[in-house]
This record gives sequence, C-alpha cells and structure tokens, in this order.
Amino acid sequence: MTRKQKLHRRTQADSMAEYTDTREINHQGGAGEEVPDLSDSEDDEQWEWMAENSDASFVCLFCDRSLNSMAATLQHCLSEHCVNIPELVKKFRLDDYGYIKMINYIRSEKCTAEKLLQSSDNGVFPWDSDDYMRPALPDDPLLQIDLEELCGVEAMVVGQSCGGQTADLLRRAQQAEERAVRSEEALARAMEDLHKLKLLAQGLVLNADTSRSSLAGGAIAELREDEDEAYFSSYGHYSIHEEMLKDKVRTESYRDFMHLNQDVFKDKVVLDVGCGTGILSMFAARAGAKKVIGVDQSEIIYQTMDIVRSNNLDETITLIKGRIEEVTLPVEKVDIIISEWMGYFLLFESMLDSVLCARDMYLAEGGSVYPDLCNISLAAVGDAQKHRDRIAFWDDVYGFQMGCMKKAVVPEAVVEVLNPDTVISEPAVIQTLDCNKVCLSELEFTADFTLKVTKTTQCTAVVGYFDIFFDRSCGNKVMFSTGPQCTKTHWKQTVFLIENPIPVQSGEDLPGRITVRKNRKDPRALLVTLHIADRKQTYSLQ
Repeated sequence: MTRKQKLHRRTQADSMAEYTDTREINHQGGAGEEVPDLSDSEDDEQWEWMAENSDASFVCLFCDRSLNSMAATLQHCLSEHCVNIPELVKKFRLDDYGYIKMINYIRSEKCTAEKLLQSSDNGVFPWDSDDYMRPALPDDPLLQIDLEELCGVEAMVVGQSCGGQTADLLRRAQQAEERAVRSEEALARAMEDLHKLKLLAQGLVLNADTSRSSLAGGAIAELREDEDEAYFSSYGHYSIHEEMLKDKVRTESYRDFMHLNQDVFKDKVVLDVGCGTGILSMFAARAGAKKVIGVDQSEIIYQTMDIVRSNNLDETITLIKGRIEEVTLPVEKVDIIISEWMGYFLLFESMLDSVLCARDMYLAEGGSVYPDLCNISLAAVGDAQKHRDRIAFWDDVYGFQMGCMKKAVVPEAVVEVLNPDTVISEPAVIQTLDCNKVCLSELEFTADFTLKVTKTTQCTAVVGYFDIFFDRSCGNKVMFSTGPQCTKTHWKQTVFLIENPIPVQSGEDLPGRITVRKNRKDPRALLVTLHIADRKQTYSLQ
C-alpha cells in the first residue's frame, strides 16, 4: 500500500461526517454541482508538493518533543524511550491498518512506552478497534509513511547512529555465550572430578576405619546425585506424603512408640533420616528430645521448614537438605536414629542402606536405631480366579493366542492388598533384621523356607510382607504388621505369581528357597528369585 493510498484512507476516515453532509446536500437539490474527482496527475502533483515541503514537524509518540524528520523521530523513540517502532511492527506482525491504529492509539490514549511493550502479553492488541482509524493528531506525518519506507528508515537509523554500538553489543553477546558454554563444560568436568575425589576420600577413610568397611561397596552410597534424582523427586510431591500420613497403622505406631516411651527420648539428640514432612521429628520433640535433626534430599523439606515453624518447634528441630551420606551434621554423635525407611517387601528402595550409613557415622555408643527389629515373611496363596485373570487370560484373547505375554507378566511382582481368604498356608519368616547390628551385606540374602499348607487346592502365588518392632529399651513395646490378615497399610503386600500352579494338600509342607538381591542396574530396585516345588522364577520389584 502506497503513502498516497494511506493518506486517502486517512482523509476518508477523518472526513466521514463531511461525506454524509455532502450526500444530504445532494439529496436536497445540490446534485447539480458535481464533486470533481482528482486525477492521477493531480495526485502526483499533490505528492510532489508535499515532498517539496519537507519541513513537517514530527511530534514524539511519548513526549512533547518535536523533530524534523522520520529518522530523527525513530531514533529519539529508541534512545529516549527504548521503543523501536519498526521492530514493534514486525513483532506484532502489523499490516498498514494495524500500524495506523497503533499510532493513533498511542497518541489518543497517552500510552506509555512500558505499557506499549506489554501490549501483546495476552495476545490481544488494545488498538484493534476501528475507532483508532481516526487520526489523533491532525496531519500526523507518522501516518504518511508506508511500512516498506518505515523499514528503510529503520535500517538507516541503525546503520548511522547505532551501527558501531550494535556491532559491539553483538560481539560481546557472542563472547558471553561462548564463555557460558565453556563454563558449563568446565562445571561438568569439575563435578565428575569431585565425584571421583569423593570416592577416593571415602576409600581412604574406610581403609583407616574398618568399622565402616561395609559401606565401601554400598551401591546406594556410591550413587551420584543425578543418578538418584528420580527417587528423591518422587518424594518431592505432597501426594506421597499425604498417603503415608493417612496410613494410620504406620503413623500411629511411630507416634505411640514415642509417646509411650518418653523416657527413651528425654533430653536426647535425635536424628531423623529421610524426615519428609517432619512428622517423626515433631513426635520426637514432643516426646522430650533435647535436639532433633531432620535430613531429607527431596524438595518437600522446604515445606517441612514451614511446618516446623508453624508448630513452634524450630528451636528444637533443625532441618538439613541433602543426602545423609553427604551432609555434615551440626553434632558429632546422636543418641537415637528414627526413620521410616521401609519399602515394599521391606527392602525395596534400599533406604535402609542410608540408615545404616547414618548409624555407623553418627550413632553414639549405647544409642539405638528405631524401629530396631523387623522381619520378612512368606505365605502360599491359592486364588484360581486371579490366576485366570492375569495369567491364563493370555492363552485366548478374543480367539488369539498371546501366551508369549506371560514372559512379561509373570516376572513382575504385584503390589496389592491380598484377600486374606486366599492365603493357604501358615507364614514362614525368611529373614530377621536387627537394625542396630545388621551389616549392609546382609540385606542381600538367600534363605530356605517351608510353608505348612492349610488347604487342599492349587498354589497360584506366594505373598510376601513384613513386620516392624519398636523393642529395645522400651517399657511399652509397639509393633505392626503389613500381613494380609492385618489392617491394610500403604505398603499392601507383594505377590509373586506362579505361571503353572502347584497342587497342594492340607497338612503338607511346601519347601522352597528365596534369594533377594539388588538390581545392579538400579540398586533401589529388587530382584527376587523363588525356587518352590520344581518351579523357579526371578521377579522384579521396581
């Protein structure tokens, strides 16, 4: 669109009332006087006249300053008000109409530079109304330039007045970017070197202190922070903490242990490993602890700080963000370590490794870890319907054979609340752990077991669960179980499906062997191998 067309449209908008009046005059009898049309030659002559009279005054859009040219006006807006009009046209993708509306909007609404730069934040321009087609400033020379000419003026302005400065800024920006890339690379190398140095230092310390030698090969302790990020991130969201807090069996057992055994906590220094929302730390403080230190690597600890302050316990409880294997505590030794470290099938997530690390580094002589005793049990399951739903289902899926899917289904341990009526044997304890004595190596084990069958049927699965005890030095002992016969917990039970069920008779012994070990690729996951009757299967818990 040419400047002449724009001027003609502007004049048309500005004189709409006059056109209406002219029509009324013609209607009233003035039609005999024809309104002459301007020819192209007359247009050219008019524009030549305007070009010759180049002393038009350009009023700034944002102040009262008058300038003598378009280039000077654009330069003034850029240098004094930090507004690049041609760049805004490109940024907002304005056509000629949009440009005219924007100029009139700025003038009529007294729009500030700051407000103008924020105009597209919501995707709607405040000058979209056709009301802004009417010039706010009569004979505004800013409306008498087309967009192509505007871009040409911009190039001249930038080239003449800002060329050296812009080039210098671009050069500096490029150099800064290159330095940032080099810094990131150096930081990555430094982090890797730091990790290697940390392992070396651990090795030197562990070689000097044989009591900690069990930690040297600890897979969890050796995990880098970035390798363990997913685990701690999962505990950064409130929902998992809400689920645990609403587990009354879990939470009330810890509460009752501390409330009923306040003599154990009176004037003691307590370490809460993996403190989460701080519920155990606050129980300990209320039970009479002199000082409580809560450690957690997940982001939830920032909410925990607010929780502790809200309950006026910040004088007693100190919170530290980080992994217990890496942080430095404000005390050399603690009297008690509390932690809710248990995972599915007790050992899933391997948090007990971190508790044992804390025990070996910080627990004072005569101190104790709580809970102090725990065991894992197995029982036989006979649930033909569930076996049909999960295993036999694949033999005929809408008339198609999909039996190969069993190779993916069976090895995956199932965490669920088991119907207690489907248990068909007495339980057998396969491992007992004393958290004050157990070594890291004992968390991977092989055990033989015998299940005393109580019902003649088919054994379709084996269920695993655990029991927890607060026992040492406790006048009021507390325990809870996650077994299928007890009140359900968020740990539920862990079910190991048997692809081909085993016929069993009431009263017979069903012997077996179980091996529990960490997954070398993911040390927080478990691999469980079951030998039972003539069946052998390895299951993954991850």
